[in-house]
Amino acid sequence: MIREYFRELGTNTLDGWNRFWFTPSDAATLGAIRMMTGGMLVYTHGVWGLKLTQFFGSDGVLPRELALGMHNQSPWAWSHLYQLQTPGLLWTVHLTAMLILILFTLGCWTRVTSILSYLITVSYAHRAVGALFGLDQVNAFLAMYLAVGGSGDAYSVDAWIRGRREGRGLIRRTTSATIAQRLIQVHMCIVYLFAGLGKLQGQFWWDGTALWGAFANFEYQTLDMTWVASYPIIVNLLTQVTLAWEIAYMAIVWPRMLRPIVIALSVPLHLGIALCMGMTTFGLIMIVGNLSFVSPELIRRIFGPQAVNGTNEPGRASGSP
Repeated sequence: MIREYFRELGTNTLDGWNRFWFTPSDAATLGAIRMMTGGMLVYTHGVWGLKLTQFFGSDGVLPRELALGMHNQSPWAWSHLYQLQTPGLLWTVHLTAMLILILFTLGCWTRVTSILSYLITVSYAHRAVGALFGLDQVNAFLAMYLAVGGSGDAYSVDAWIRGRREGRGLIRRTTSATIAQRLIQVHMCIVYLFAGLGKLQGQFWWDGTALWGAFANFEYQTLDMTWVASYPIIVNLLTQVTLAWEIAYMAIVWPRMLRPIVIALSVPLHLGIALCMGMTTFGLIMIVGNLSFVSPELIRRIFGPQAVNGTNEPGRASGSP
C-alpha cells in the first residue's frame, strides 16, 4: 500500500508538472505582452539615442574601459557596442537596432526579431552598466521569454499574414507559448518574493513608515504626497499592504479565485509608483509582467474575437496558463 501511494504520488506529480509547463496554449497573452514590452523597448532605447555619443561614445560618460572594469572583464558581459568607436558607426548600429525593435513590436518576422531584440536589450544593458535600473532588468527578462515562445502568433503582422493565407479565426496553440508564459509568471513571483524579503531588512517597513520616506523624498517626488503626514494610518496601511502583497504574491496568485484580486491590486500599486515616485516606465512594465497571469481567452475577449477552431501541436490537449 505504501509503495502504491508513492507510485501514485510520483505519477500525479509528473502529470501535474507536464500539464503546467507543456500543455499547448494560445499565444494571445504573449502577443499582448510583446506589443507592450516592444513599445517599452523602443521608448527606452530611443531615450538612449537622445544622448547616444555622450553615453556610449569613446569620450562619453561611460567609456569602454570603465564599463569593462565594472564587469571585472567578464566575458559574459558582452556587448556589440564595445566595438563601435566612431559616432557614425555608433549611430548606424543604433538606428538598425531601433528598426529591429519596432519590427518586433509590430510582430514582423517575430521568430528572428524577438531573438535580436533580446540580444540588443542585453547588449545595451551590459554597455550601460552603472546607469541601469529595475526597468532595464524587467525589459531584459521579458524580452528573453518572448523570444522563447511564439509571441508573434497573435496580434502581429505575422499572424495577420498567416490568417490571410490559412483562413481567419484560426488559433495556433503551441507548447512554446505555454513555456514562455509560465517562465514570465515564475519570474514575476521570484521578483516580488525577493523584493518583499529585502524590505524586511529595513526597520521602516516593520514600523509601517517606509512609504512616507518615499513620499517625502524630493528626488523621486512627482506628485506632492506629503499631505499623508497628517494621516499616519494611511501611511501605515499602504506600507503593510504593499509588504504583505509582495511576500504573499507567489502563493496567492496561483489559485484562480484569488488571482483576479492579486492582479487587480498590482495595478494601483504600480500606478502609484509611476505617478507618485517618478518611475512611470518601471510601474508600467511591472503591470505588463503581471499581464502574464491573464488567460489568453480573456485577452481575446478584450482585444479581439475568440475563434472557435484552432490548431494544436500533435498529441496534446489545448489549455491556458
